[in-house]
Amino acid sequence: MIRIEPRQTQSRAFTLGVPILSAIIALGFAAIPLLAAGANPILAYQEMFRGVFGSVFAFSEVLTRATPLIFTGLAAALAFRAKLWNIGAEGQLYLGAMAAVAVGSGVLDVHGILLLPLIVVLGAAAGAAGMIAPTYLKIRFGADEVVTTLLLNFIILIFVQMMLEGALQDPMSLGWPQSAPILDQGMLPPLIERMRVHSGLIVALILAGLAQFMLARSVWGFRLRAVGENAAAARHAGINVNRSLFGVAILSGGLAGLAGVSEVAGLKGYLTSDLSPGFGYTGIVVAMLAGLSPVGVVIAALFIASVFVGADSMSRAMGVSSFLADLVVSVSLLCVLVGGFFARYRIVRASTSGVTS
Repeated sequence: MIRIEPRQTQSRAFTLGVPILSAIIALGFAAIPLLAAGANPILAYQEMFRGVFGSVFAFSEVLTRATPLIFTGLAAALAFRAKLWNIGAEGQLYLGAMAAVAVGSGVLDVHGILLLPLIVVLGAAAGAAGMIAPTYLKIRFGADEVVTTLLLNFIILIFVQMMLEGALQDPMSLGWPQSAPILDQGMLPPLIERMRVHSGLIVALILAGLAQFMLARSVWGFRLRAVGENAAAARHAGINVNRSLFGVAILSGGLAGLAGVSEVAGLKGYLTSDLSPGFGYTGIVVAMLAGLSPVGVVIAALFIASVFVGADSMSRAMGVSSFLADLVVSVSLLCVLVGGFFARYRIVRASTSGVTS
């Protein structure tokens, strides 16, 4: 007879090694469709590596792609720590981007020095607003936040499209649904001249470090972890569970909103309905690959960004579909989930008398 039982202790080395092993296994599985397409997997991976580390520009593109993923990964990781399943980072990203262009395009008469901080603050606030209603419905009526946050994404996207064809539309766009551009003083400064990587990356790294410190060293972090481990026990210990959930919901939505700010104020300069290729949903994968660790989010975001950028380079060089990147990311997540299960549980074989063999 075989049964599953919890492990008494969890190996830290095994827990840390699961994401690395998952990436290696995912690349191994990705070799199968490469062979089916008639490509040499070794040469294909060499092209991927060259597309990521072959030049300063190539690596700067990885950093550019990783920036919004760090924000959305942090948004998912912190919320998931409290067992608040925020699947709405995509919509919250668009709320943050919409607030950024609404303020940054010159609607308000703000001094140039104050414009960028105001864009950042209001963008984060707009993203946070996107989590208030789902969290209230969860606390007050027990509504499933997976459903409410997911469905809210579609409502927000429709609202953004309406605004881009109405109040926010650029008069100079000749009818094309895009917003007016953000003023130059409202843009995030570039980190490297003539390259797309911008100072939003620095903000993301600082917030990741701060989140790691707060989770490990602060009373707030202890309360958050307690609520996530056992809300009933946390409530019995005197922790205000509802207040903790609202706090992490606002923080999670705000981080997702900053992802939208970084894309419009750091990269494009204006808002369109196709601003995000799914950064909000990919952030969930980043958080899971990172084991819900803020520092791990940075590493996982760089890995996923490297896969996507490298796959684009490989596609151009070898004529292989760039959708291979989606396969690598998906298999990596699956391997992490399976590895996480075996990190917490073990399969034992027992005799019919009930004695473990």
